[in-house]
Order: sequence, then C-alpha cells, then structure tokens
Amino acid sequence: MFTVPDFLQQGDRVAIVSPSGPIEIEYIHKAVSVLESWGLQVCLGKHVCHKYGVFAGTDAQRLADFQEVLDNDSIKAVFCSRGGYGAIRIVQNLDFTKYVQKPKWIIGFSDITVFHAKISSLHIASMHAAMPKNFSTVTSQSLESLQQALFGNVQPIRWQSSSFNTLGTARGRLTGGNLSMLYSLRGLSFEYDYSGTLLFIEDLNEYLYHIDRMMQNLKLSGILSRIAGLIVGGMSGMKQGVDVYNASVEAIISEVLVPYNIPLCFNAPTGHESDNMALIPGIEYQLQVQSNNVVLQPLTVF
Repeated sequence: MFTVPDFLQQGDRVAIVSPSGPIEIEYIHKAVSVLESWGLQVCLGKHVCHKYGVFAGTDAQRLADFQEVLDNDSIKAVFCSRGGYGAIRIVQNLDFTKYVQKPKWIIGFSDITVFHAKISSLHIASMHAAMPKNFSTVTSQSLESLQQALFGNVQPIRWQSSSFNTLGTARGRLTGGNLSMLYSLRGLSFEYDYSGTLLFIEDLNEYLYHIDRMMQNLKLSGILSRIAGLIVGGMSGMKQGVDVYNASVEAIISEVLVPYNIPLCFNAPTGHESDNMALIPGIEYQLQVQSNNVVLQPLTVF
C-alpha cells in the first residue's frame, strides 16, 4: 500500500531546489511568480542557482539543500528546478527517516526519475510533472494539471491514438519515468518494483539503437512480462548513429512488446515536450487504449 502525501492548501510553503543540473535565475523568478499566483509561499534552496560544471553545485551542496527540504516539516512540496544529471550521485546519501514519517510531494521528471524510484521503494507516491526550467515552455494545460494535482484534483488524461497502439484495457499502480534513467537503475536496491504496474517511459536525444538496447534489457530481464501495460510518452529528438537504424522508435518498441499481449500506447503527453501533464507514480490508474483515443484514469480515491 502506497502513502499519498497531503495535498496542498492555500498558504502552504513549498521549496525549489536543484539536485541535478544548473539553472539560471530567470527561470527561478518565473517559477516563483507562478507558484505564488497559486497561493503558495516559496522558499529557495541555498544553492539553487549554483554551478559546478554540469551540476548545480557540488555533491555536498546539492545534498545539503535536498536534505534540508526533506527534513523541514513546514515545507509541503519540493520542486526540483530541472533535470540534467546529478541525482544519482546524491540519492543514496540522503536520509529519508523524517520524510517517511511525514511525506511531502517531490516533483520533477527526467533525471528526477531517480528520486521517483527511491521514493517508490519507500512506498510513497510522488509527482512526475513540469519543473521550473520548463514552466515557460509547457502548455497552459500542463501547468494547470500540475496545479490541480497538487491541490488534490487529479484528472484523467486523454490523447489521440497512434497506428502503433495495441488496443486494450489494464489497470495497475503507475510507475516509470525517463527510459535512460530506468535503464541506469537496473539492479540497484531501489529499482522500481514493476510487477503488475502500468509502466510509462519517455526520453530525449537518444540514438535509436540505444532505445532498442534499453528495450531489449527490459525484455530479457523479465520486466516486460510483469507489467500490465506500457505507456510511451515523448521520445524527443531521436537520432541516428553512424550506421542508419532502419526502424522508427515506435517500431522498435512495438516489436519488443509483441509477445506480451498487453495494452501499448504512444504519444502520451509526458516528457520533454510542451505537453507534459502531471502523473502520480505510486497510485492506481486505469489505461484504456481505444481505436480513437487513449484514456489514463486515476482510480485512487483521495
């Protein structure tokens, strides 16, 4: 059974921290303005705009900021400012003792998949959604879905079908995130438990043969035989290597799924696109893949 953190109320304090890549201050100012317009009080991590190579500060600085907001009972939600790289370097040094006693929403996507997996291993739900770096570029519907979800109004998501879809209905606990990050978590102590879940994946700027390699891993390791359905979000900026891979990303994924006879859908509005609707890994959803559209419906009663 998963614990769902308390939803937000007007006047609640939330934090923005940078556990991965560096971010410019203008994105933070924009996010603060948006969150304050939702009636929230915003505090910033001490090193939120630091830069140390590809990281938002040293490992010690990013760890300290994240630990502070995990432990601070007055903070009701934590927004990770952006993805990039760096979460894997600090996650195992975080102490989740106080967080488990009083869970709060951890929000982000891409590299933040690391934290979603860790939190899932603690049987606590989290939120896969737009981050401050993306607040200026996502659709108004995406930002609204984040606001609504944070305040407890979790809505179904609908989108158009793809010719690559496999029709059907399934239900299960939602799990997933960035495919490259899921691949990098294979074999770790806090890797997702995929059994009976609805798995969603997305990725950015990957070579097509890398996508095939990662999907083959999910197949050969038995993960695809254990899930109830697969939801494919934005597969943005896919690239060819030196040798041309003669299949689209849809064809690569569809081929791997053939033996399993489970619902499969593409073009879900999640990932590195302007449509990035809020999802809650850890709660139960129903997936309906129909000929004309796809519906992802939350089943958990709040």
